[in-house]
Amino acid sequence: MASRRTILKSLAAPVAAAGFPTIVPATALGLQGTIAPSNRVTLATIGVGWMGGGHVDNFLKVPEAQYVALADLDDSHAAENKAKIDKKYGNSDCLVYRAFEEVLSRRDIDAVSIAVPDHWHGIVAYCAARAGKDIYCEKPLAHNFTEGHAMVRESEAKKVVWQTGSWQRSTANFRQAAELVRNGRIGKIRRIEVGLPGGWSDFANTKNQTQITAPPPGVNFDRWLGPAQEEPFIMARFHKNWRWNLNTGGGQLMDWVGHHVDIAHWGMDWDNTFPLTVEGVGEYPARTEIWNSAGKYKITAMYPGNVEMVIAGGYKEIEGGTKWIGDDGWVWVTRGKIDASNKDWVKPEAETGKLKLMVSNNHYAQFIGAVKTREKTLTPARTAFHSACPGWFGQISMLTGRKLTWDAQKMVFTGDEVATKMLSREQRMPWHLA
Repeated sequence: MASRRTILKSLAAPVAAAGFPTIVPATALGLQGTIAPSNRVTLATIGVGWMGGGHVDNFLKVPEAQYVALADLDDSHAAENKAKIDKKYGNSDCLVYRAFEEVLSRRDIDAVSIAVPDHWHGIVAYCAARAGKDIYCEKPLAHNFTEGHAMVRESEAKKVVWQTGSWQRSTANFRQAAELVRNGRIGKIRRIEVGLPGGWSDFANTKNQTQITAPPPGVNFDRWLGPAQEEPFIMARFHKNWRWNLNTGGGQLMDWVGHHVDIAHWGMDWDNTFPLTVEGVGEYPARTEIWNSAGKYKITAMYPGNVEMVIAGGYKEIEGGTKWIGDDGWVWVTRGKIDASNKDWVKPEAETGKLKLMVSNNHYAQFIGAVKTREKTLTPARTAFHSACPGWFGQISMLTGRKLTWDAQKMVFTGDEVATKMLSREQRMPWHLA
């Protein structure tokens, strides 16, 4: 990391000349000299709405991180989060941009966190990796398989540090459950049940605002729409609720696949594993509806070793969370809870076994630490890619009404050109990857 800091130091003069702030002493930043400025990771967040505002809150708590920029297409979001940063540091040095490209062009920025809507993940993260920025990116990895695969390739080619927002891996009860499974406590695994939410949640309280209107003042809607397909502005599918429209999100399935399916993979050591076959049924509104993602869905994915994973939303028989079922018992985990067929396994003092998984108690701090050490994080891009595949594949199976067989060598669905084409989609000009 020292060599990188030396390079950054040599770039300080042209950056300052361009009107950007250089790193100032810690006392001027209100951090009381806890971490020397030269040892901080300079950071920007791209997309500071709901999740991005959470990024700002959490990274401000990490002493080794130093905010220098934000980017957002809604002026109100940008102003709100700049105010938080300015208050924390006691100055107004953090700059605000609308175009993420301006952030990526700054050579004094080490890392970016990305919390834009799903349909923007691919382009923003791909460009950030190409610019050599280390990346914290929200889940799911991407809007579709092809964009996700491109993100993995570019981030690995550039050797950037990557953390996906699958923060459950940084929580003790999820790690305990995964270790129990990995250590063979429940024997050979036969079935995994992953319960996700069904329906739709009106997070923004805009469900009834279904008329076509002008965007709110200070919003660049055309750029917000970006690579997604052309559509008029309707508040009900804008902030927060864009996830229920397949043009910009993937419904509850893709909103949660990076959490409970990710944990299922962690327990099985499947961070590099594809399902062999996927078959799903889903209840979708008409594609012309403003919220047109599946309100109820059930996907069955078969994995190597004849392990069946059922992913369901809206089915009472599948309990929320992740449950592994083996020959010798079961383990179930969800947020704040863990249970098992043998209650002794899940006592606080219980030993899970010899195999120990990476320990992190703070997903954001682990990322910043990895930027400094260049070590692998808990949820690098490839891990998030494989966690999302059952969701992408399941969505395609539900939309086509067909069981799909995956060819991992050719990266296609065997004998199904239509389904294979749905692994990607045409992006609205002029936006494109590469």
